[in-house]
Amino acid sequence: MDSKEKLKKFWRNKKVFITGHTGFKGSWMSILLNMLGANIYGYSLKPNKKSLFNQANCKYFLEENFYGNINNFNNLKKKLKKTKPNILFHLAAQPLVSKSFSDPLETFQTNIIGTANVLNAIRNIPSLKSIVIITTDKVYKIKNSNRNYKEFNELGGKDPYSVSKVCAEHLTISFIESFYKNKNIRNKISTARSGNVIGGGDYSKNRLLPDIINSINNKKKMIIRNPNSVRPWQHVIEPTLGYLKLAELQYKKKRLHKDQNWNFGPNKKSFVKVIDILKIVKKRYKVKIKIKKNKDFFETNILKLDNNKAKKNLNWRPNWNLQKSIDSVMGWNDEFRKNKNAKKISEHQINNYFNKK
Repeated sequence: MDSKEKLKKFWRNKKVFITGHTGFKGSWMSILLNMLGANIYGYSLKPNKKSLFNQANCKYFLEENFYGNINNFNNLKKKLKKTKPNILFHLAAQPLVSKSFSDPLETFQTNIIGTANVLNAIRNIPSLKSIVIITTDKVYKIKNSNRNYKEFNELGGKDPYSVSKVCAEHLTISFIESFYKNKNIRNKISTARSGNVIGGGDYSKNRLLPDIINSINNKKKMIIRNPNSVRPWQHVIEPTLGYLKLAELQYKKKRLHKDQNWNFGPNKKSFVKVIDILKIVKKRYKVKIKIKKNKDFFETNILKLDNNKAKKNLNWRPNWNLQKSIDSVMGWNDEFRKNKNAKKISEHQINNYFNKK
């Protein structure tokens, strides 16, 4: 992985447009890019009052902060034309499997039409030299085997969230082949699929680490839906640096790779069950657990990503093992309860990551 100073040489003064910058991953990306000296333009819905974006005061270090819906094509296009970005990261999404069951239409509208709006809006933005569309590890068609999914494996999905992200993948290919085939931008667009991302400042519902932290902070029993589900757990810093590395090499190279989709998952030892995460946390914290079989929505039992393509072609690799990742999430929560300086805590963890601490 490149050093912080080496990354600064590329990212300093780059004009970076982020959709979904007020979300959990978008906020971490904004903090990281600010540390690297980029000029950041964010386009997203207003964040919830309790959010990392607000806690870290992200809007104050952005070049421009636009509150808008990704489904408003004209507004999105207007902001892109105004800012003339060099690089775009599309993170705006309805990101929760559970919510996709309670509100499937919003999920489809945001994740499918919203992505189409982005891909259509960038058609006449000549300043753009690299675009990364963030999807998910849940785009793969699940087989009855203990396999690690590679980028060329078949896509598929049953739940509304997975289906919406599979559509985003197909839309990206469609726009590349239909509208960019004979343009330079044709080789500058990729999709990125990351694992189950964890980190400080995540307040999403029905997510394991936020639920654990709520249980500890409020001294209440937490409910586990699927204790034996296996996921590729990773700290948010890991895939975010992967997205940045992908965007940088796309920007620099005439053609980075013949296949424009990338996995950013952890190493094999981080493919563990939900119950194993709880065992790690319980070594240091008191957590009361109630196992309640989920009947409201279904989820994949086993999901693993193969990260070899990114390792080989991007010189990207995970630095933190599962224990370190979980310690960093819990440590972030402990520090925030003491001093409330979310930006400083996040920057400190990013620096620790670069220094391999």
